Amino acid sequence: MKQIKDFGDDRNKGWCVLCGGPGQTRDHVPSRVLLDEPYPVELPVVPACSECNASFSADEAYLTCLIECALAGSVETAKRRRKVDELLARSPALASRLQAARYQGAQESGFTPEQDRVRRVLVKLARGHAAFENNEPRTDSPRSVAFMPFVAMSTEDRSRFEIGSKGLEFAGWPEVGSRAMTRLATGADLSSGEWIVVQPEMYRYRIEWTQGFRVQMVIREYLAAEVAWD
Repeated sequence: MKQIKDFGDDRNKGWCVLCGGPGQTRDHVPSRVLLDEPYPVELPVVPACSECNASFSADEAYLTCLIECALAGSVETAKRRRKVDELLARSPALASRLQAARYQGAQESGFTPEQDRVRRVLVKLARGHAAFENNEPRTDSPRSVAFMPFVAMSTEDRSRFEIGSKGLEFAGWPEVGSRAMTRLATGADLSSGEWIVVQPEMYRYRIEWTQGFRVQMVIREYLAAEVAWD
């Protein structure tokens, strides 16, 4: 993906976008565990404290493996993706946990997600995107966190999710100098409501500010997610 320079207010930079602490490290947004190698050039990065940068690793690995297991239909066939194979080989406990989460019903089968772990990862990603695109770190608690596999959505619900705010009036404007404002002013990656593709088939996201402030994400063209603030 093409990198856009940020000319936003320096007072919103340099500190951890997840907790407001010191910006001791750089964190990729999205996390590289969600992507395949070779990684896209110029991946977005945001400042994060050492504790935050390390504390999400287990949950991110869990979400990555959970999605692959759901796509493949089992823990064993999910290992066909090299990154997932390596993660599960390093953590037999994770493989066992996912195996225990699998259910087989009369009409359908799948995996029961650990809701809190998934939410933690999604909020972390949304905070990173908010800081990177809008130069607007959101360390406050979001109003809502929602996620659902595309296969569980109706045609109408998926259409509404994909279309988003196209054609709606802005409820607010991004900060002058932020990447989001540059996209609006120059047409780079188009405007609010358009998806920014980090890696095709792996990860895309967008920022919307027509109905509050929302970050929407799609992981592996399987999991649709939205994190919203007032």
